[in-house]
Amino acid sequence: MIVDCAVYREGHRTDGPQDLSDALDEARTAGGFVWIGLYEPTEKEFDRVTREFGLHPLAVEDALKAHQRPKLEVYEDSLFLVFKPVVYEPESDTVSSGEVMVFLGDSFVVTVRHGEGSPLAAVRRRLEDEPEMLAKGPTAVLYAIADATVDHYLDVATELGTDLEELEAEVFSPDGGGSRHTASRIYTFKRQVLEFRRATGPLGPPVNRLADTGALGSGLPFVDDRARPFFRDVSDHLMRVNESVEGLDRLVSDILSAHLAQMSVRQNDDMRKISAWAAMAAVPTMIAGIYGMNFDHMPELHWLWSYPAVVLVMAALEVLLYRLFKRRGWM
Repeated sequence: MIVDCAVYREGHRTDGPQDLSDALDEARTAGGFVWIGLYEPTEKEFDRVTREFGLHPLAVEDALKAHQRPKLEVYEDSLFLVFKPVVYEPESDTVSSGEVMVFLGDSFVVTVRHGEGSPLAAVRRRLEDEPEMLAKGPTAVLYAIADATVDHYLDVATELGTDLEELEAEVFSPDGGGSRHTASRIYTFKRQVLEFRRATGPLGPPVNRLADTGALGSGLPFVDDRARPFFRDVSDHLMRVNESVEGLDRLVSDILSAHLAQMSVRQNDDMRKISAWAAMAAVPTMIAGIYGMNFDHMPELHWLWSYPAVVLVMAALEVLLYRLFKRRGWM
């Protein structure tokens, strides 16, 4: 459905006509632009927007179906960009992502939102409070969306870094690393980092094109050349985010390896202790097994002090083995 529709002239909002074609004509006549915001539109709802603004059918299909990677595509009458805003949920320590599709033309901006992780409402309010920025046209809207999305990436990366420090402290604590749930927590955290990377990684090339820092960056239509330095700033922030995500991924992999090594060491310690006790139990078993221990003074066959002598030998050997294993750290 259409959640907002307005015509902006010289940076100030005026409510657009009900007819989209009239709104676009009014914006072009007055030197402004139309900004239409939609939330999870149906094909029927989006069909009118498609006809009035001449949107490309392939881009429209992507906008309706969602589940797209961040990308930038150039069509004859518009640019089509996909952003994946990310939301961090501190209660469950999970990362979830939404999608924002942006159609950018000469005098219009159409934004399509899927999911809840979207900065569009806050972006529109902020731009309307800064008419000098909004007066720069549709490029200002595109920059504001990209900037808000990437800035929130930085916040999410900070939150994930804090969670990783807590997980690291748990793994390397004297008793926490052996918890049966630790490996599950590490794996779950790695999945959150992967979800984050799916949003941030593919966004690099589109932002570089907007910033004119890549081989394909020059000559993008509908983007004001004066905005290039602003998109370069967004590109720099995104690079920092991607470096943080790569660092988080490497660290969580190292933590998982360290946890598995700790578990292996603990299992080896347990096996040494079990082996030591088994060796101590084998000594009296062996001695008793030789004679059957049906005592009538035994062992050869009627020695008077045989029984106490055998018990004394068993005790001495047990003490000797215990001290030997204790000295080697097996017990």
